[in-house]
Amino acid sequence: MARPGSGLLVPVNGLGYPPQNLARVVVWEWLNEHGRWRPYSAAVCHHIENVLKGDARGTVVLGQVDGQLSPYVIDLQSMHQFRQDTGTMRPVQRNFYEPSSAPGKGVVWEWENDSGSWTPYDMEICVTIQNAYEKQHPWLDLTSLGFCYLIDFNSMCQTNRQSQRKRRLRRRMDLAYPLIMGSIPKSQSWPVGASSGQPCSCQQCILVNSTRAASNAILASQRRKLYGGTAGNLGTTGTLAVVRQSNTFAGTSLWSPTSASSGPNNINISMGGGQAKAEQMQLPLSAANFPCSPVMPSLSSTHGHHALIINGQNNLNRPGTQRISMGTARGAIPPGVPALPVKNLTGSGPVHPALAGMTGILMCAAGLPVCLTRAPKPILHPPPINKSDMKPVPGINGMRRKTKKKHLRRGKNPEDVVRRYTEKIKVAPDEDCTICMERLVMSSGYEGVLQHKGIKPELVGKLGKCGHMYHLLCLVAMYNNGNKDGSLQCPTCKTIYGEKTGTQPPGKMEYHVIPHCLPGYPDSKTIRIVYDIPAGIQTNEHPNPGKKFSARGFPRHCYLPDNEKGRKVLKLLIMAWDRRLIFTIGTSSTTGESDTVVWNEIHHKTEFGSNLTGHGYPDPNYLDNVLTELSAQGVGEDNLKD
Repeated sequence: MARPGSGLLVPVNGLGYPPQNLARVVVWEWLNEHGRWRPYSAAVCHHIENVLKGDARGTVVLGQVDGQLSPYVIDLQSMHQFRQDTGTMRPVQRNFYEPSSAPGKGVVWEWENDSGSWTPYDMEICVTIQNAYEKQHPWLDLTSLGFCYLIDFNSMCQTNRQSQRKRRLRRRMDLAYPLIMGSIPKSQSWPVGASSGQPCSCQQCILVNSTRAASNAILASQRRKLYGGTAGNLGTTGTLAVVRQSNTFAGTSLWSPTSASSGPNNINISMGGGQAKAEQMQLPLSAANFPCSPVMPSLSSTHGHHALIINGQNNLNRPGTQRISMGTARGAIPPGVPALPVKNLTGSGPVHPALAGMTGILMCAAGLPVCLTRAPKPILHPPPINKSDMKPVPGINGMRRKTKKKHLRRGKNPEDVVRRYTEKIKVAPDEDCTICMERLVMSSGYEGVLQHKGIKPELVGKLGKCGHMYHLLCLVAMYNNGNKDGSLQCPTCKTIYGEKTGTQPPGKMEYHVIPHCLPGYPDSKTIRIVYDIPAGIQTNEHPNPGKKFSARGFPRHCYLPDNEKGRKVLKLLIMAWDRRLIFTIGTSSTTGESDTVVWNEIHHKTEFGSNLTGHGYPDPNYLDNVLTELSAQGVGEDNLKD
């Protein structure tokens, strides 16, 4: 249907700030690696607001409302999202919009990504698109928002103005974001929850409180050693006064007003909270200390959360100011202040990144000076490569393999498969059958539960290669509970009889040589493997037939050295791919998401130029380890043809 009216060039940023005494919609957002604020879903925002009402200085466990976010928690004191398994910290903010805007109505605008799934726009863009849509503009230009895209409401597509590539977009209805009433207090950057004065007795709170107390003691000891307990004079011309106060462990007030006055050439920065005595330190005020800004606004800390005060007003609830206040606070830390490396992924120290990250959150919440060091980013991909530079792997035909929806290879029937790999035992030994846990001299535990012609419950068989013995009826039951692909695996020693296949969904595997070397292999080029599996519907061989499964992180790039052993591993990986053993459908150990494509116990190196995550190079034992893992899946070197 054609939409009347003229197109729209965006003149505003789409953000709504109603008067302080009106209702507004709350949207919580996190800062991604590209500097964009990405909104949490409406359900997650409702959950955060509910926790906020109960304890404004608490911790929000995001996995309680969204299984895909199970590794993440939000610390309301430091306003950071914390990933528990890696220690990664990202700033979060609490943003406000008009109740009549898209989040207030539960409207979500999304664009279709390369994998065919839908990705929501940033909230400010979503608000802008919805405004243009309601005014029946036929198109919308997002150039003024920093995006070279043109939105066409007639065809419901997004066009890249540079590449002319088009993507579908859609508008869907979802849960409306939480609505709040009343004004935002100007005197504090964060709502202060009532404290009971008694710490919680659960294990998590005991850990938090004990760590906080220990960090206070350590920092107090370090400050005494560094400064000798002497206090400088406040307000001296040409000096910088930094007030640092220890946080009290009990549930007493964490903030007492501190004077923020300064002399003509002074800047007074107040950090921390509590009722302990302030320790002061003086530094010459020069361009060396503040190279970026000749005039710096004062910082005040309310319950461990640093507020940016400009012209006497709190601005932490406005977009962008967290980044300003964070950068300003870093510049304000003078030399000699104890610093904590909260990201330690290079192996240069004994602190685990998750422990370091949690310690950083606690110290920040306690009002203590913390220097957040920036971790080196992993080098996941090689430099850009022309298609002409991608060469076939020597000794391997082709550069691509595909798997399609096909029925698994089946034996004639379970009894035939069991008989193929076993021989009957006339006199059974007096020992347990490790499948049913009954004695072999007795009948199978599946007697009366499972019946097959020609296999009596008391018959015992011995597997041909390993010699382990079981009730034949127990082996039939075990086969029926597996893939029914004509293979059998000894439950005791894992010896595989026949050709084992898996439940990997359809997809494609590509492999080629690129002209770059991996760390630890300076004389070899690199074999790059690209796996791509789309989302789909589970079949009878999967955990939940008929239910959709997701495929996160595809295409996945993996790397091997282009040497003799690397090519041998690639040949076996191709064989494992053909047997559908590389991936399976299950629960992700990283995100906790169920019904998703996961690795199937054959490790791959997905980090090209570093080894910060443990999935990169150098790793001198990797090739031998992956050969062992492939052999455990029945894909051994003896399967390779000369």
